[in-house]
Amino acid sequence: MNETTNLLGLVQEKLDDFCADRKSEFASISPDLTTVVDYTRDLLGGGKRFRALFCYWSWVGALESAEQKQTADQLADSAEAMVGIAAALEMFHAAALVHDDLLDQSDTRRGAPSVHKRFESLHSASNWAGSAERFGIAGSVLVGDLMLGWSSELFGHALEQAPSLSMESACRTEFGRMRVEVMAGQYLDVLEENAAMTRPASEAVGRANRVILYKTAKYSIEAPLLIGAAFAGADSGLLRSLSAFGIPLGMAFQLRDDILGVFGDSAITGKPTGDDLREGKRTVLVALTREALSESVGRVFDEMLCAKNLDSEQIGFLQRTIVGTGALTKTERMIEELADQSLSALEELQISEKAKTQLRELALKVINRDS
Repeated sequence: MNETTNLLGLVQEKLDDFCADRKSEFASISPDLTTVVDYTRDLLGGGKRFRALFCYWSWVGALESAEQKQTADQLADSAEAMVGIAAALEMFHAAALVHDDLLDQSDTRRGAPSVHKRFESLHSASNWAGSAERFGIAGSVLVGDLMLGWSSELFGHALEQAPSLSMESACRTEFGRMRVEVMAGQYLDVLEENAAMTRPASEAVGRANRVILYKTAKYSIEAPLLIGAAFAGADSGLLRSLSAFGIPLGMAFQLRDDILGVFGDSAITGKPTGDDLREGKRTVLVALTREALSESVGRVFDEMLCAKNLDSEQIGFLQRTIVGTGALTKTERMIEELADQSLSALEELQISEKAKTQLRELALKVINRDS
């Protein structure tokens, strides 16, 4: 079993054990509460684990260059703690997905009903009073909030094994910044969906880039890298270099996601083809399209994006429009440029070659993924 496979197994085991403990606690309060943990555990059972892996290999790489060398016992404790930190990042990510699916009114996640739709179905199947939709909304808000709390619990427990107070403090700072930045990006995303038609189309690309920087790039790639390195005692120079690698890679990651959200194969992505268009997402891909359209055609394009109930024919029209303006080609070119920038920064990192190789493989998976 290689190191990556072993890590992923340990992270899953940590999450499974955590959920089992919480299920027992909840069952002692009321058997009705076990559903909350079941939905959480199911969501934590899938995914690519990019955040866990970027964090871990950043930690491995930074250990070599850290001024404060750890003893064998400290390294063993740190390795165990890294599993908890990685699990905390995956719990945080899952919480963000629950809230994101609700905000986007997305019915599916990884080919299965999203959490708010599961609660909605539970309400309908149980013949309860009131609105099934409102129950689904309430349930998913509470589950997402609970998972945010649980991510902090996992993170705090892992940091009890930090080799020093300075490393613990540095990790807490990065984790706290990540939580704030992703919420800021999420709000800007929601705002853009609602306010885009009242703002200049010429500024749409800049606004969309700001959204993906804070909603995705920083929390998906940069923050895990910085948390892992901070736990190894990395200095400020290495942290800056990791940001130079992580931010463009995170931007490329989201731009690829934007393309998949419009043109992706539903059998692979687990979401309907054109789902971003149905949700009215104001992505860079959409902003580049809008920028190239005349005022009259752009108005029609905007109105269709705001409709939220597009049929397959309308989705096809929007897809052809995006391709016809050259927006798809431009976005692919942006991904290539950001990838080159990121990989060049990776080569300059003062970390172990073993970690650098693993981070390079991860980066290529991020850039070339199809789901």
